[in-house]
Amino acid sequence: MNEYELQADLREGGGKGAARRLRREGIIPAVLYGAGKDTVSIQLDANDVYKRLENEAFFSHILDVKVGSAGTQAVLKALQRDPITNRVTHMDLLRVSSTQEITMQVPLHFLGEDDCPGKKAGGVVNHLLMELEISCLPKDLPEYIEVDMGHMDIGDSLHLSELVMPEGVTLNALAQDPDHDQPVVSVQHAQKFDEEEEALLAEGEEGEEGEEPAEGEAPAGEDAPEEGGKES
Repeated sequence: MNEYELQADLREGGGKGAARRLRREGIIPAVLYGAGKDTVSIQLDANDVYKRLENEAFFSHILDVKVGSAGTQAVLKALQRDPITNRVTHMDLLRVSSTQEITMQVPLHFLGEDDCPGKKAGGVVNHLLMELEISCLPKDLPEYIEVDMGHMDIGDSLHLSELVMPEGVTLNALAQDPDHDQPVVSVQHAQKFDEEEEALLAEGEEGEEGEEPAEGEAPAGEDAPEEGGKES
């Protein structure tokens, strides 16, 4: 089995009780949906899934999902984890069609960060975004988007509009609103960066004082919903 292949079995029964039993047995409940076909409840071996998740590219790569002897191509659309143990509790796999665009979150890879003039001069690199939402056909899906920092000096910032997108890939933020050209990464004087960090920390501490769970709010550790939702 290659690193982008998942072997699944059909899952019978439903409900939280059945899902909890599967998880105790080392099995992850999942659903396979999309491409104009019925949603299918499946189950995956947890150990195999965890090995696959060690590869960052697994999150933004076309996967070969085999349910019994039948195979289909899909992408990992959502992943749920237990808030305490961080174990995967549910997966959503979206079938893909070669003729239909898909929307995905892909990571950013920052190139030349350690060698850029600003870093060498003692500046601090501030990563403002770590991933981007893009749309493309499955064949054009990139594993990551490159951010070239080789030219950046202290005081410089690099915006969405300056990124070089692979052919066939649309950056959704700018496609929806061209004025939403937010910075992706900046290089700041170390003193200025420290001052901003201290200010944010102070604001966070003030906001936490006196906070109590809202009436009816579930305490931490409750079972996550079984269907839908992105990885937190």
